[in-house]
Amino acid sequence: MAVQNTYISDQDAKELICEIGRRVYNKNFVAANDGNISIKVGDHEIWTTPTGVSKGFMTPEMMVKMDLSGNILKGKLKPSSEIKMHLRVYQENSEARAVVHAHPPVATSFAIAGISLEKPITPEAVVLLGKVPVAPYATPGTQEVPDSIAPYCRDYNAVLLANHGALTWGRDITEAYFRMESLEHYALMLMYSGHIIQKSNELSTEQIAELITIREKMGIKTGGIPDGGCGEKSRTAPGYREEMIESIVRKVTEEVLKNVLK
Repeated sequence: MAVQNTYISDQDAKELICEIGRRVYNKNFVAANDGNISIKVGDHEIWTTPTGVSKGFMTPEMMVKMDLSGNILKGKLKPSSEIKMHLRVYQENSEARAVVHAHPPVATSFAIAGISLEKPITPEAVVLLGKVPVAPYATPGTQEVPDSIAPYCRDYNAVLLANHGALTWGRDITEAYFRMESLEHYALMLMYSGHIIQKSNELSTEQIAELITIREKMGIKTGGIPDGGCGEKSRTAPGYREEMIESIVRKVTEEVLKNVLK
């Protein structure tokens, strides 16, 4: 899907941020004044949440307008110091139109443990998220934070922040928020299957390849390739990952050629 040529209005952006704020608060993805949300409304302008205000109790007039250099353009309140993360996403990824930062409990627990979400256990996880890496720990509010996530902004849809929380982005605020929901759901399933039930049947390389094709058709070019798969050999065996990538590339190429030759 191509990047939209138009942006939503300032008022719509402010109202949507408040709506998404209520949702992340009611979902228990944030507590007290945690988290922050932003929407891009121009090539160099965003609206974002103010610091020190609960995401569940925000009103449109509280929002802060900024440019991508971090200068405040409108608003009586100050933005969160963590806005640096949002600005870096927009600078690194031209398709990003919205960013959500929250602390969903299960996903954040994986971040605390330093465990990335990369097992192909459900079609939805592969298509909507793909692989979710863990960015190195960085002190909140410092330049270390945007620097730590920069390598992941272009090729992935979400990132776990070591000992901190999670960050998702999308082509609009709905996609960015749904990715946060999917992230927590994915983490919850991994917790139950991998650490409580202690058994999970991972998707095969062929099944993953089919899902990557579906993802491409949906216009999602990011997410990476989840590790694993219940193929003929263990994923720890020599050459396994190379074979898996080759299989997926071959499957996607076949699908592309079919569409071209139609």
